[in-house]
Amino acid sequence: MADQKTGENINDVLGQVAYQIKETMDTMYAALQRIAPVDARDADGELDKNAAMLTRNFFRLRRLSGNLEEAANLDTPSLPVLKNDDIIGLCAAVTDRAQHAAKLLDLTLEFKSDRSSYIIALDAMRIERLLLNLLSNAFKFTPAGGTVTVEVRVSLRQVEVSVSDTGCGISAEKLETLFDRYCSMNYPDGTKRGLGLGLPICRKIAQDHGGTLVVMSDERKGTRVIASLENRKSAMIELKAWVADYSGGFNRTLLELADALPRQAFESKMMD
Repeated sequence: MADQKTGENINDVLGQVAYQIKETMDTMYAALQRIAPVDARDADGELDKNAAMLTRNFFRLRRLSGNLEEAANLDTPSLPVLKNDDIIGLCAAVTDRAQHAAKLLDLTLEFKSDRSSYIIALDAMRIERLLLNLLSNAFKFTPAGGTVTVEVRVSLRQVEVSVSDTGCGISAEKLETLFDRYCSMNYPDGTKRGLGLGLPICRKIAQDHGGTLVVMSDERKGTRVIASLENRKSAMIELKAWVADYSGGFNRTLLELADALPRQAFESKMMD
């Protein structure tokens, strides 16, 4: 009981810390917008460069706070509201929005599916977060000139959403601890970033959709992550065109990919 109570207390603290970080960073970002408005950045290259560095780090910290907030609820049973939507259209749209980021990193980003659309019960915002998290990892660990592939496969009982890359791969030893929380991986340049929460969060999202998350990797040849979602429809009939979502007024694509992107992605001309 004591261990359970301690865990609950830690989760409460994590949630409070995440909220305070988010609130503070939003205030700082608002100040940056006043100090370096778009017109001034367009007219002053040095100002734009410095503002881009601050913006990139703001997005990274906001993403971190979001992950901490999510980590506080990883062990809590979820009751997601799943609505009938187009899983292939959703994944294609997210991949398309990530194309600019891939080009900045000199990566080829591909989308594959043997169907143009397929309806299952899903939470579009959560699946978007899962896919962007997996793309962020692939972008970070794939050197320039490499390829990242998003693929959707439909079978009788499952719909598989996978992200494959031609990056550095993961050692067998590291694969064993890949889903351990707060265990970050070394980047190709030897640095460490993040808290090792991305994959546990992605696994929780897959599980909330009646599925699993599996990682397969060959060191020096690349990695493939497969999210298997239950192939079923919801009794709640709500078909609608999927559109890009913004969290707290911020571009979710930039937010989730911030760790993988260079400063240039946050320059004024790129943020339009």
